[in-house]
Amino acid sequence: MRAIHHIAIIASDYARSRRFYSETLEMPVIREVYREERASWKCDLDAGNAQIELFSFPTPPPRPSRPEACGLRHLSFAVADLDAEIARLEAAGVECEPIRIDPYTDKRFTFFADPDGLPLELYEEVSAP
Repeated sequence: MRAIHHIAIIASDYARSRRFYSETLEMPVIREVYREERASWKCDLDAGNAQIELFSFPTPPPRPSRPEACGLRHLSFAVADLDAEIARLEAAGVECEPIRIDPYTDKRFTFFADPDGLPLELYEEVSAP
């Protein structure tokens, strides 16, 4: 295995989640198709070194609990300037948790949620001078 290619997310409200990922998180749309046989949209978004596959399906079941349900716990996005990203998200109406410090790396991070409550993280990776 060399890298993560994509992460698939099923949205309860496709249009709302598409706006969130493509506009609020500023992930460019690579392609978008409607799959009539499945009554489902699929939108591939550029998340830097991986893709987000955003799906719609009729009446998907809710996530069991947050965030300690068995399975994927959260998605984390590397950012260069945590404060700037938090300010940008909060200006768009996205609530971020207080900044925390990773006790093992001393890096700063915060959590926020997508429109369906999927936990997302911003993890600050400051470039070396």
